[in-house]
Amino acid sequence: MISSKTSFIALIGNPVSHSLSPVMQNAAFKYLGLDLIYLAIPCKNEDLELVLNSLKKINCKGLNITIPYKEKVFDLCSEISPIANKLKAINTLKLNSEKEWSATNTDVEGFIYPLKKLNLIKNQSIVLGSGGAARSVIQGLINLNFSRISVISRNKSSLDELTKNFSNQIEIHSLLNSDNQAQNLVEEADLIVNTTPVGMKTTKNETNVLPYGEDFWRSLNSKTTIYDLIYNPAPTPLLQIGDKKGCITIDGLEMLIAQGIGSLSFWTDGLEVPFHIMNDALKKFL
Repeated sequence: MISSKTSFIALIGNPVSHSLSPVMQNAAFKYLGLDLIYLAIPCKNEDLELVLNSLKKINCKGLNITIPYKEKVFDLCSEISPIANKLKAINTLKLNSEKEWSATNTDVEGFIYPLKKLNLIKNQSIVLGSGGAARSVIQGLINLNFSRISVISRNKSSLDELTKNFSNQIEIHSLLNSDNQAQNLVEEADLIVNTTPVGMKTTKNETNVLPYGEDFWRSLNSKTTIYDLIYNPAPTPLLQIGDKKGCITIDGLEMLIAQGIGSLSFWTDGLEVPFHIMNDALKKFL
């Protein structure tokens, strides 16, 4: 029951109306008996600093940060975890004892969660895209001891920067999507991860949209696991292709839940909620 003593956690981004985080986090708060609610707050770029400073002064206990602010909030935080610094991205904040924002990133543990049970150790992987989400995926693949990581992107400058950022941990094989080598990589890959927004449900109701086009996927084989970070629609056009080929397919829902569990633990200094509590809430909603 919401009362005058109820505190809140908020998601800050633009847009946020599509987010499923309020559904799963409010289910978790109820299960744990916490006097908390979770809200999604749209925020314009020019208002970001004002909003975050204002939230310090009221009964806000923590935040999730989403697109396009995961990098922009760095200057507004007094403490930043090693993993957030390494990824150059923040997705979770809480107020410390001095009422300043302490920051971390739970995307890596979220990404890894559904892969742990597949025993994909020292295998070959492809990451599609070179944006912020790709950083968390690459770090997760490094943590899982993948022997070869290839990144395929349309953007050469972000591709070069990404390769440089991880050069002290692993040599990334990077190439543009137009490169003829891409077909061989797709055929040989044990795991392909889509970090691009291509295939996401839009107001235009686009259908059969695949990263880099249909021809890019002609050499996909049934031994490859396809992991699409997108969770709406379910399944995505890419995962539909994977299903037809007989591939193991994973959508972004488990990652969403697992990173949310990590955020909740950060906000509450270690409290844990069973995976199925958030998962059941989302399945009922969807």
